[in-house]
Amino acid sequence: MATTGNVDVERVLVVGPDRARVESVARDLQSVAGPNGTVSTATTVESTLERLEAATVDCVCVCPDGGRGGGKRNVRGSEAIPDGDGAVEFGLETVEAIRERDGEAAVVFYPENGSEALASAAVAAGAAEYVCDDADLASAVERAVGTARTRRERRERTRQFRAIADDPDAYVWTLAPDGTVRRANGTALEGLDATEGEVRGRPFWALPWRPAGGEGGHGSETEAEAEPLEATIERAADGAVVRRELRIGTGSRDGDDPRTLEVTVRPVRDESGAIVSLLAEGADVTDRVELERELRESEELHRVTLNNMTDTILITDDEGAFTYVCPNVHFIFGYSDDEIRDLGTIDEVLGEDLFDPDELESEGVLTNIECTATDKRGREHVLLVNVRRVDIQGGTTLYSCRDVTTRKRREEALSALHRTARRVLYAETDREIAEIVVEDAVDVLGLEANAVFLFDTDENVLEPAACAPALERLDGPQRRRRASADTLVGSAFVAGESRFFDDVRDSPLSDDGTDLRSAAVVPLRDHGVLVAGSDEVGAFDEVTEEVTDLLAATAEAALDRVERETTLREQERELTERNRELTRLDRINEIIREIDQALVRAETREEIERAVCDRLTADDRFRFAWIGVPDAGGAHLRSRAHGGAEGGYLDGVSFALEDDALESEGSTGPRAADLEPAVRTAAFREVTVVSNVANRLHEDEWRREALSRDYQSAISVPLAYDEFAYGVLTVYADRPEAFDAVSRAVLEELGETVASAIAAVERKSALLTPSSTRIEFAADDETFLFQRLAARGDCAVSFDGGVTQRADGVSVVARVDGAPVEDVAAAAEDLVSVADARVIGEREGEESGTLLLELTGSFLALRLADHGVVLRGVEATPSGSTVVVDVPSAVDVRRSIEVVSSVVSDVDLVSKRTVERATARDLRSELLDRLTERQLEVVRLAYYGGFFESPRERTGEEIAETLGISPAAFYRHNRTVQRKLFSILFDELDLPANVATGGE
Repeated sequence: MATTGNVDVERVLVVGPDRARVESVARDLQSVAGPNGTVSTATTVESTLERLEAATVDCVCVCPDGGRGGGKRNVRGSEAIPDGDGAVEFGLETVEAIRERDGEAAVVFYPENGSEALASAAVAAGAAEYVCDDADLASAVERAVGTARTRRERRERTRQFRAIADDPDAYVWTLAPDGTVRRANGTALEGLDATEGEVRGRPFWALPWRPAGGEGGHGSETEAEAEPLEATIERAADGAVVRRELRIGTGSRDGDDPRTLEVTVRPVRDESGAIVSLLAEGADVTDRVELERELRESEELHRVTLNNMTDTILITDDEGAFTYVCPNVHFIFGYSDDEIRDLGTIDEVLGEDLFDPDELESEGVLTNIECTATDKRGREHVLLVNVRRVDIQGGTTLYSCRDVTTRKRREEALSALHRTARRVLYAETDREIAEIVVEDAVDVLGLEANAVFLFDTDENVLEPAACAPALERLDGPQRRRRASADTLVGSAFVAGESRFFDDVRDSPLSDDGTDLRSAAVVPLRDHGVLVAGSDEVGAFDEVTEEVTDLLAATAEAALDRVERETTLREQERELTERNRELTRLDRINEIIREIDQALVRAETREEIERAVCDRLTADDRFRFAWIGVPDAGGAHLRSRAHGGAEGGYLDGVSFALEDDALESEGSTGPRAADLEPAVRTAAFREVTVVSNVANRLHEDEWRREALSRDYQSAISVPLAYDEFAYGVLTVYADRPEAFDAVSRAVLEELGETVASAIAAVERKSALLTPSSTRIEFAADDETFLFQRLAARGDCAVSFDGGVTQRADGVSVVARVDGAPVEDVAAAAEDLVSVADARVIGEREGEESGTLLLELTGSFLALRLADHGVVLRGVEATPSGSTVVVDVPSAVDVRRSIEVVSSVVSDVDLVSKRTVERATARDLRSELLDRLTERQLEVVRLAYYGGFFESPRERTGEEIAETLGISPAAFYRHNRTVQRKLFSILFDELDLPANVATGGE
């Protein structure tokens, strides 16, 4: 007996009624089992089953004796098998018994005499192989074992699949292609109230389904019209995915309400694409079915509900003809329900190929299908359509239509607005923002006539910053608009409110010649106004107005951002500039502090001038500095001191003060600008700044000389104090623009400080100078105080040096001759420059006396004293005045003349002579050094008031009243002065004898 050796067979059971034949076959099959395998035998069905229970057998070989038997029974009623063949009947019963025990057992039917009818009967009973030839027995055994093992492996995989796929909430059946049940999960078995053995092998349509609606049938809702379940399975076996509803029990045998399942049957294909099984999955849709039943039972109520829904419901049959039209259909389509029906089919309303019918058949419901429909007026609507399979009064397909045109427009507008927001995020100017907004408004609003007006705060007008061509075409070129209520743009801006017009021609503020109809004017807060419009009436609906406001808010936020960033940048630039200014100011202040300290220590003018130049050029602060004064003839500037890198500049440049530019033009003339800074300042007594020496380099010789020494900018300030000029200070820097407004102000103030310091040292020097020049001036100035008093009193008014300086003014003593002193005092009180005039001395019977004048401003004597010059006297008459001053030799006489000329006009020099100043031991000087100002004032008023006359013209009490002091204080001051005078006269001065004794 030949074997293939492809299948490993270890245990074989040979069964038959003829023991001799069974043992013979067992010996033949020993070679198949191999040396380690076993071949056992059995002669009855019972012993066969016992052997199978006791041990695992790879294959059962059934050997009926075809030539013997009792002849009592036919073989399955087969006409091809003779009656009474008991051996064959035994074999078939054995196969059935084995198959009932194990449906996957490997059974080989091996009759001694076979036939085609017997083979059919054996296979029908469950034999895996049928063989009559001894030569084929071994191969048949191996094939049967291989087939059984394959089945077991499949069963094992099915078992594993069951463990993975079983879902307690899902009903699952695995079917053979012919529809018989191979397995069912626990949920399905419980739902059918059956065991696996009860359903396995049975046709799916033969399972214990509950009748639909309590009637007979196999689960369809309308049994008469439903497709038989068997036909449904056949369609699935042909490759279609099919669905239908079935009703089952709940798994309880107590009569609980059945459940409705929506069962989907899908074909399962192998690698070659052949259908090897069917998978039926059921979902519990009892609640949905119940709801549908209730809806069918209350259809009228549902119709009322549908009529009041915002969605429009349409139901059609399989051909698309309408079976139901919701009465609210006109809300979307503008047609009545009859007009919709007259259109014919759903394709005329929603368009063709809205969905795939096969997909709807497979899924049962399709949701959120977007389409575009045109209403009765020709307007397009965007719809979201839900489609589901139904069975309602002849209708099979339900369409739920929702108009999402507004939402769609809003979404598209917001999407475009989002892009605009991102674009303006990177804009750097307000005009760039305006251009972006106008450009994007077409997509955001769907309107082409747009513009943005920006508010000009300098001129208080709304300026068109960006304008679309469509707006200019409709409304003409856009012009500036006043921020007032007489225009559409201006009124919206002033009111701060958005305004929408269905037709701007209805507004009294519109232009009659405009073709613009719909318009929106939205203020951008303080930034300006957004204008959007169209040539159509009523272009603004709720969505457009909302998006317009959002676009304006976006533009407004962007403009706010640019404004903040601009302000921050300006503040940052300003802060940076201020920091630079502070740094320069600190540097200049440091120089000024050093110079101030040097000025305090300086004893002479030369020390002051040298210290200023040295400090300005120390540590390379400035490249060069010098102080110049006019020479004796006033024709040139000469250097008194300089510091820094002079490099021969003072010798290489002409500093002539007699240039034609000085004679023919003022300080602002074009030729004056060409002068060397020191010359120009000396000539015009004003600050001169040259920011860049290189400008006009080839026109001015001094610029070339300066630039060759790396002088790139310069400043010259006058050294002036109280209208007295002490020269000019000129400073040069090695960089352009070195002298800004702060530097100029500080150096200009420094010039005044230096001049004041020079005046102070000259005053000090004048006090120590033993000789002076006495100068007499003749003046004719009607505004001069003494000459005005002389003219008003027609008398002579003189002053001999009595001056007292107070916190609020100056007190001077004046003598009147030739007129009543009271009249002159009255005339003086009428003058603005005189705060008070009091008579302090008057001689009886004579037109003369003494006045105490309280002046509100300065006085000539004090201004001269600031420069070391002493006012010796003033004699004024109605026709002119005589002024006498003493100028110490250390003081420039010319400056003294300038001071007198600045106070009294029309001054002529009458005489000039040298006088020797009294020594420090002189009676007058010594006495003045010892007396206080108050003591000197008291004794002066007493003297001029006639207190020392005999008889006394005024008493001490009267003079004390004039002074505003008590009589006791007057007498105390008077005695103190007398004691000091006599002490100097008799104890300290070495006087000749005749003086001491009072002789000549």
